[in-house]
Amino acid sequence: MNTYIEVEPGIELFVQDIGSGEPIVFIPGFTFTTEVFSEQVKHFSKTHRVIVMDPRSHGRSTMTLHGNDYVTHGTDLEKVLKQLKVENVTLVGWSFGCLTVWEYIRQFGTDGIKSIVLIDMPPKSLSIQQDEDWVEGKLDDMAAAYTNYLRNPKGQRDFISAYATGVMIQRELKEEELDWIVSQSLKTPYYIAANLFSSGLFSDYREEAAESSESVPTLFVVAEHWAEAATSYLSKLAPKASVEVLGGHLMFWEYSEKFNEIVEGFLEGN
Repeated sequence: MNTYIEVEPGIELFVQDIGSGEPIVFIPGFTFTTEVFSEQVKHFSKTHRVIVMDPRSHGRSTMTLHGNDYVTHGTDLEKVLKQLKVENVTLVGWSFGCLTVWEYIRQFGTDGIKSIVLIDMPPKSLSIQQDEDWVEGKLDDMAAAYTNYLRNPKGQRDFISAYATGVMIQRELKEEELDWIVSQSLKTPYYIAANLFSSGLFSDYREEAAESSESVPTLFVVAEHWAEAATSYLSKLAPKASVEVLGGHLMFWEYSEKFNEIVEGFLEGN
């Protein structure tokens, strides 16, 4: 079932709600949409109630000039769960979608959360140190990405195209696959993408990541290119969490069968 949920007057989020059983909610990352999770929806809806959402200003949700930050996205998630009467949920965030999960926990706690799956996102994005911990990148590098790319539609296209081929996917993409990935992102206008990018990069959810992993079964799935740093970092910050390593940043799309198997094993064990 496709539906729209009003999270505030005039702002609706597009939501897919498929299957029955214990609920799993999938939250896409920066400027991406429900479509990236198509293989997970197909697989898990056989045994679970699967809910996938386009965050505000993503995909088929309302484009709005306010609330394009992860504090608001956390509030939006609570409204979606409440309106759909979702309880005992597994929350699955990918990339900046993890920030939505941690922000939800910051605002509303972990009551009603059965387990958490966090796909390839450090809880703190920026570092001013050389090789400090597990972060998205150094401040100067991220500032350059913001300044040089997210200023017009062409810049956004170039940014996502380079990220897709360099970080997201390990094999060589067909032209139509790359076009599809870029078109996903371009559903969010560049001036909104810039807001989301800066909001995500200036986030720090280390406390929420540490505390929630103590009380709620938690799985991190991290990409191979930074697996060593991520695994070492998480062993200190969230020692009770499970950590699996697979593919690139979009590993659940490129290696969907293996990814689904990992998550299924985690869910069965918890």
